[in-house]
Amino acid sequence: MDAELVRQLIELVERAGDAILEIYRTDFSVDIKADDSPLTQADLAAHRIIAAELARLTPEIPLLSEESKSPSYAERKSWSRYWLVDPLDGTKEFVNKNGEFTVNIALIDDHRSVFGVVGVPVQGLVYTGDLERGEAYCYRNGARERLHGRLMGDDQPLVVVASRSHGGERLEAYIDALGKMYSEVSRTPVGSSLKLCKLAAGQADLYPRLGPTNEWDIAAAHAVLAAAGGEVWAVDGSALTYNSKKSFLNPEFFAVADGSYPWRERLPPVA
Repeated sequence: MDAELVRQLIELVERAGDAILEIYRTDFSVDIKADDSPLTQADLAAHRIIAAELARLTPEIPLLSEESKSPSYAERKSWSRYWLVDPLDGTKEFVNKNGEFTVNIALIDDHRSVFGVVGVPVQGLVYTGDLERGEAYCYRNGARERLHGRLMGDDQPLVVVASRSHGGERLEAYIDALGKMYSEVSRTPVGSSLKLCKLAAGQADLYPRLGPTNEWDIAAAHAVLAAAGGEVWAVDGSALTYNSKKSFLNPEFFAVADGSYPWRERLPPVA
């Protein structure tokens, strides 16, 4: 990715984050969409900012956003490259005011997330991941830190990140099963795509997602994690791809910090 475009994308995510924070600090209202997920004016404000600026920066690249009208699969299946955007991931975290929500912009190329920018407005952080360069960074107050997922070993404690808002009996049973295979398992609840960024930053090892997500929920953070040496795959072992089917729903998946560790041999099966 061109360095100047990366700089502009970081600034764009920060601008969208500032617009979100303006509403976050007010007594905002919450609407419910057709799929029962919450929607606020912050989602829409961030979408408008991102859509307008991407159209200016890269008019040749189409945009798919959670908050835009989705084109038919017949149209979008011909796209080789496109921007995939979630203007505010973790709206439940936004509504609950715990700060764990993100702004997400991903570049999808040939069904893969090859570049991602994830902003965490409340924390003043921006994560980037560039698969072509194999580089992931975290930006804070003008400073840049290179990211590497931490290495995993059979005799090491396992740190699991799990959804703060989406859990369930299957996830609890799976974490219990992990406890029988690793000497020590600790669990850190985290909201939104921030879970994958924590893996990329070396703050956790495994994120088992045993529940529904949409492609825009994870695409940007997927690139960050992969560029930091991590990996994401469906629970059936297949690769996680984008824009390869009519539905936007992802399969259940695993995300890991250390892509070189033999997770597929070590992880218990999913019930």
